[in-house]
Amino acid sequence: MIEQARSLDSPVNLYDFDRAGLEALFTAWGEKPYRARQVMKWLYHHQCEAFEGMTDLSRALRARLAAEARLTLPEVAAEQRSADGTRKWLFRLADGNAIETVFIPEEDRGTLCVSSQVGCALNCSFCSTARQGYNRNLSTAEIVGQLVMANRLLGGQVQTRRIITNVVMMGMGEPLLNFENVVAAMRVMMDDLGFGISKRRVTLSTSGVVPAIDRLRRECDVSLAVSLHAARDDLRDLLVPINRKYPIDVLLEACRRYVANEPRRRVTFEYVMIDGVNDRDEDARLLLRRLARVPAKVNLIPFNPFPGSPYRTSPRERIDAFRDRLHRGGIVTITRRTRGDDIDAACGQLAGRVHDRTRRAQRFRGRAAAETRA
Repeated sequence: MIEQARSLDSPVNLYDFDRAGLEALFTAWGEKPYRARQVMKWLYHHQCEAFEGMTDLSRALRARLAAEARLTLPEVAAEQRSADGTRKWLFRLADGNAIETVFIPEEDRGTLCVSSQVGCALNCSFCSTARQGYNRNLSTAEIVGQLVMANRLLGGQVQTRRIITNVVMMGMGEPLLNFENVVAAMRVMMDDLGFGISKRRVTLSTSGVVPAIDRLRRECDVSLAVSLHAARDDLRDLLVPINRKYPIDVLLEACRRYVANEPRRRVTFEYVMIDGVNDRDEDARLLLRRLARVPAKVNLIPFNPFPGSPYRTSPRERIDAFRDRLHRGGIVTITRRTRGDDIDAACGQLAGRVHDRTRRAQRFRGRAAAETRA
């Protein structure tokens, strides 16, 4: 972190640093490391927007911060509110891209769904984000900034009025393909000088980047969710193409290692229910066998349609039968309530505005047009 801090060009964005990064930055400036504690309190506890307001810093340090640092956050480009209380923001980034962030209020919690990339490179066939193509990773500041901005917009206070109680890295992108920036952001989320959220209330969702799952356990032990969606490799190859590199058995072994020696912990497996594709009785039976050696719970997610998708949502009775079979097999299973679908804020519907470097969106539109003509 010290070398990173020293090599950064001025002005540096202070939201790009976790506590260790800020300590390294101030040390490189010839300041005492405890300055990091002071600045973090101003940024996250007091929501300070200007260096001049950080009154326990010396005037000389405030002047240097004003000259060599900045406090840049994503800008709100649009906001939508669902009939069920869900709120979705389109945040504009400095390079012209835009990402989406969703807040889901419930009686006992408030969950923020945070993006980690502009678009997504994994091309999962049931996900609207994948159709947008991929541009780049988000910086730590752009990830943390979603939480900072949402907290301000909701009127929350870290110490006195906590509205966001849970964070899920389930927005646009694959978090483990942006490992360093995502981990730094999650450290700020969990730091008592940051947002002070329990590590059990910060969840990272991955499609299955196996080496990074092992690294995550060593470096930032948060709750793990895995986008599984199929119990057969041939089917998961189609739904979640990264499966061709890290097949189901390899992925599940990594999940087992992630919760090893912690008997009360489980991995959450997300399973989108697609009519006639992965929702049959034999799919449930195979899923039970696959998960037999992994402490697991399963979230069944009714497929959320988007324009041009070839899939349909499984009928409710089929979802219920699938859930009941898993229950009888001893796996805690819930059917996730669809939230925010009237504003395209439900799982798999986030799209943002992506300057697509992969040209995937263009190819998809071309295929859709050809199918329409046919």
